[in-house]
Amino acid sequence: MRITILFGGTNKERLVSVASAQALHRALPDADLWFWDVADTVHDVRSETLLNHSRPFEDEFKPGTRGVAFEAALDKATAEDRVLVLGLHGGRAENGELQAMCEMRGIPFTGSGSASSHLAFDKAAAKRFAALAGVKAPAGIALEDIEAALAEYGRLIAKPVKDGSSYGLIFVNAKQDLVAVRNAAKTEEYLIEPFVSGIEATCGVLEQSDGTILSLPPIEIVPGEGAFDYTAKYLLKSTQEICPGRFSPEITAAIMEQALRAHRALSCTGYSRTDFIVSAKGPIYLETNTLPGLTAASLYPKALKARGVEFADFLRDQIVLAEKRNRP
Repeated sequence: MRITILFGGTNKERLVSVASAQALHRALPDADLWFWDVADTVHDVRSETLLNHSRPFEDEFKPGTRGVAFEAALDKATAEDRVLVLGLHGGRAENGELQAMCEMRGIPFTGSGSASSHLAFDKAAAKRFAALAGVKAPAGIALEDIEAALAEYGRLIAKPVKDGSSYGLIFVNAKQDLVAVRNAAKTEEYLIEPFVSGIEATCGVLEQSDGTILSLPPIEIVPGEGAFDYTAKYLLKSTQEICPGRFSPEITAAIMEQALRAHRALSCTGYSRTDFIVSAKGPIYLETNTLPGLTAASLYPKALKARGVEFADFLRDQIVLAEKRNRP
């Protein structure tokens, strides 16, 4: 078995993916490194190239450098008995397409399978399934009803149904914001909900190699500028991430229970992270991430540390699970 860290991807979350791969490689120094580029090809990468880079990763390759076509790289992974550690986020890497391609070839990979990845990536569908498991979720609002909903609720929030919610997040506070939502909805499907006031929280779920599934300590998020969007997540140093969160024991238990319910309702495997708003009525479900960030500064590794789980041990367990789950 050869361990290979696959990172990059063809979507706009490549920057976070590279940072995740750096953390993964520090924990798995003997792993091979494969970079998946926007041209849908895969490159072998040297350790020092990944760890020392300081610019868009595509720029690390000399002009004219050609990689291997992505499907050919997966065929190579099959032939060479590789297990893929996924340092990827969003797009085809998280919507189940990559997972299906691996499953058809019998390639072990970390994280959830194709069906659960596809379900979780669709925020509207994920919300329905989580609600079936007793997880509290906000009502959805049809685009044609948005003006009446604004009048009823006072504030709304809109986010792409099938993309990272850090991108394209629109806060609807006044009628002029409705134009932005309608324009955005012309190019991709949007999920519109009443704005829920409260504290941002997230909770990881971990499956261990012995099959035990448990919730990690919830994290409280205090955005630097009032909203946990892409800027607050990755650019603002003023955003605070407090782990364990400063919640009452009752709220902490409710967050952990609902994260576990969502994980199971969506048939996630390996690990996941579910986001909530803690309102006056308790935790309200936002979404579940099947490939949460694994950078040195990401939320999931912080929760692992708070639980007393070393990052390298977590990865070794995920590799064991991948082997058990995906070998034909």
